[in-house]
Amino acid sequence: MTDPHTARTIVGIIGNVISFGLFCAPIPTIMKIWKMKSVSEFKPDPYVATVLNCMMWTFYGLPFVQPDSLLVITINGTGLFMELVYVTIFFVFATSPVRRKITIAMVIEVIFMAVVIFCTMYFLHTTKQRSMLIGILCIVFNVIMYAAPLTVMKLVIKTKSVKYMPFFLSLANFMNGVVWVIYACLKFDPYILIPNGLGSLSGIIQLILYITYYKTTNWNDEDEDNEKRYSNAGIELGQA
Repeated sequence: MTDPHTARTIVGIIGNVISFGLFCAPIPTIMKIWKMKSVSEFKPDPYVATVLNCMMWTFYGLPFVQPDSLLVITINGTGLFMELVYVTIFFVFATSPVRRKITIAMVIEVIFMAVVIFCTMYFLHTTKQRSMLIGILCIVFNVIMYAAPLTVMKLVIKTKSVKYMPFFLSLANFMNGVVWVIYACLKFDPYILIPNGLGSLSGIIQLILYITYYKTTNWNDEDEDNEKRYSNAGIELGQA
């Protein structure tokens, strides 16, 4: 019989694979920007926000914050690298005002992260205290990021169309949330459990909406404005 530690490791590896797939989701958009040599009307906001989210989770997984969380580090460290690549490409092909916006946002994030690390290491001296502070911050940032899929779900209900809410992305979001919920339960970790529980709920709602509005979707209707809205707001990345 598989012991809990081994089971948790296996589940965590599965979670890494699914989350990596979600981190790869923006690649078509980034490739389009690369080919056009312009960001057009795409926005860097989701990628910039995910950089901070990944930094927080990577810090959370470190042994002196939350021991035995190597798989949290691996996926969020990978995600951080990928998001930085996305942001860099955005920066290269963006207009001056957008570049300024990205620069300011990234500087604020780095300063904020430095303050969080300093306060955590200087004022908190146990892993329980450190994991509580960083875990709560991670939950807050994840909840904020759920605004993106909520925007898409609202669009689906309004238009009665799931054209710009891909089924497999919704399914992957649901599976990602479920896998990390299981991971959090095998060695109880409320800070991983809560945001991924919400992620699972978000995923199942998206799937229900897909089933509900699939038949009313006009697949031949080319609505570029809605497509841009989805591309800008519909990125829900894996969190662990």
